[in-house]
Amino acid sequence: MLKGIPKIISPELLKVLAEMGHSDRIVISDGNFPAETMGKNAIVIRCDGHGVPELLEAILQVFPLDTYVEHPVTLMEVMPGDDVETPIWDTYKEIIRKYEDRGDAVVGNMERFQFYEEAQKAYAIVATGESALYANIMLQKGVVVES
Repeated sequence: MLKGIPKIISPELLKVLAEMGHSDRIVISDGNFPAETMGKNAIVIRCDGHGVPELLEAILQVFPLDTYVEHPVTLMEVMPGDDVETPIWDTYKEIIRKYEDRGDAVVGNMERFQFYEEAQKAYAIVATGESALYANIMLQKGVVVES
């Protein structure tokens, strides 16, 4: 065990987060996301017993968001015609505000099939058991600035 690392971050996930470089992306997916299909060229980490918010909270404690792009956090847009509410997005924004000075401004949306296309380029995909719909989130890594 290590001090200061949230317990939900497994050794495998910690290794992946440390390996990632500036501008690499990681997807934290809901239970409906085709993680294995999208992650054929990525590292897929299974976290089936957990939800996206608890993993997002833990990851943002150790993961800097990219400051060189407008939206280092991306959500999958609801498809036209889908009558789906997304209260989980408010939860994400609440978590992000704790760790990111720019607050909600770092969050952008991406059309579903474009999100899939970008997810296929991600360094890693964390597959969760999240049951909320449209709960997928992509994070782009920044740099740690020494003070």
